[in-house]
Parts: sequence; C-alpha cells; structure tokens
Amino acid sequence: MGYLIALIPAVCWGIIPLFTTKVGGSSSNQVFGIGLGALIVSIISMLLMRPSIDLVPFVVAVISGACWSVGQFGQFASMKKIGVSNTMPLSTAFQLIGNTLIGVCIFHEWTGTKQVVIGFIALALVVIGAMLTSITDKSAGKSVTIKDILFLLVTTLGYIVYSAFPRFPVLAHTDSIAIYLPETIGILLGVTVYQLMTEGPKVFKQRGQYANILSGLLWGVAGLSYIFGARAIGITVAFIFSQMNVLISTLGGIYFLKETKSPFEMRYTIIGLCFVVVGAVLTVFA
Repeated sequence: MGYLIALIPAVCWGIIPLFTTKVGGSSSNQVFGIGLGALIVSIISMLLMRPSIDLVPFVVAVISGACWSVGQFGQFASMKKIGVSNTMPLSTAFQLIGNTLIGVCIFHEWTGTKQVVIGFIALALVVIGAMLTSITDKSAGKSVTIKDILFLLVTTLGYIVYSAFPRFPVLAHTDSIAIYLPETIGILLGVTVYQLMTEGPKVFKQRGQYANILSGLLWGVAGLSYIFGARAIGITVAFIFSQMNVLISTLGGIYFLKETKSPFEMRYTIIGLCFVVVGAVLTVFA
C-alpha cells in the first residue's frame, strides 16, 4: 500500500504541467493558483489532524514554501519558452542532482566507497539523460539554448532549498503535516509579493490568477500523499517515486499538448528518459 501511495505524487505532479499549460495564464498566475489550491488542502488537513508546531519551525517552513515558489515560477516560465517535454527532464535532473549533492556534502548521507561510486554513476546517468532529451535538430520549432538551461538551473535552486529545509534540525523533528500548512502559506506569500512588486494589485483581477486552483488542489493531494508515502517506505524511495512524474509530463507534452518533436529528437528524448529513470532508481542503492 505504501508504494501505491508513493505513486500518487508522481501521477499528480506529472499531470499538473499539462493542465496548467492548457488552462493558461502567466507563470506567476499559475504559481498563485497552485498556492491557493494547496493552501485549501493544507487547511483541511490541519483541521482534521490538528498537529502542533512551534513558532520558529512555522516561520522556517514559510520561508521554505517561498523558495518553492521561485522554483515553480522558473519551471512554468521555461515551459512557455522551450515546452513541457524539454523543461521537465531538465528540471527533474537538476532537482535530483541538487538534492543528492546536498545530502552527501551537508548531511553526509553517503558514507562508504560503494555508496559514493553508485551514487555518482547514478547522477552521471541523470545528467546524460537530461541532456539527451534537450537535443534538437535544425528543423526544431523550439530549440533549447544555454541561456534557457541556465535560467532553469538558477530558479531550480528554489526547489532544492525547499527540499533541504526539512532535513535541518529546526524542522527535522517537527511533524510533516504540521509543516505543510506554513509551507503552502509561504508559496502563496512568495508569489504574491513578486506579483505586487512587478504588476501591482491589478493582477488579482486577472482570470488566470484563479484558473489554476484545480492544479493547486492536485498539488495539495500529491504533497499529502508524499508525506504518508515517505512515512511508509522512507523519504529516499518516496522521493525517487515522485520524480517519475517526468515520464508523464514529458510524454504528455508530446502526445497531449502536441509539442513538436522530429523523429531525430524523439529518439533521443526516449533514450534520455530511460537514462533519467535508471539513474533516479539507482540512487536508491547508494
């Protein structure tokens, strides 16, 4: 049952990029909608489960959520520029690499030679796979430039910081459900501050601001499922399972959103996805 629960985030997070792309709105509109929907789910879960949380962990969790909004904004902006099928493998690779390196360098999660060797082989496969999925030929409608990759890499740091926060002592012993509400508050707060600074109050009159609430509800369900899945099968395995969303979002971008891929590009995309998945699974054994 734990493994089935752990698959829910992969399905939900794989569908969300497809849904938000179809619904539309600016990148900040999409993040706001997700934050609002996730906040609704977190409030309901808080009322039902009533976990307790102290002030300092609450504030740290809010900051963590604000960092996540940076990562999500970058991902949505990249989707508009280079497409879902190009963005998601790169984003997944950057997250896996960043989270793994933080785990190794800061939290010393790899202690033996065997773990280090397997781990870095896994990361190499993920990097190779991500680069293969972004290969384009001259006839491509949307080419991936170094500038596009760097933008996604920098904004993905928000995701990585968000993932690292719960491992620090200030949050390590706090109930995951208790952290969930302030994290969603941070997501909404982060994107709201950005919107007020860039667009002003008029942004709250835009249709796109609220059109993506359903995506937020899906995100909220995925987040809760991830928490319960991690409790059942462990954080590492649950995280790897969640990253399988790259299969759904990448192939969905090609077949559902009709993003153009030449036979040449499609071949490398499939090979690259296989590398990413094998590398992600291999990190479980590190």
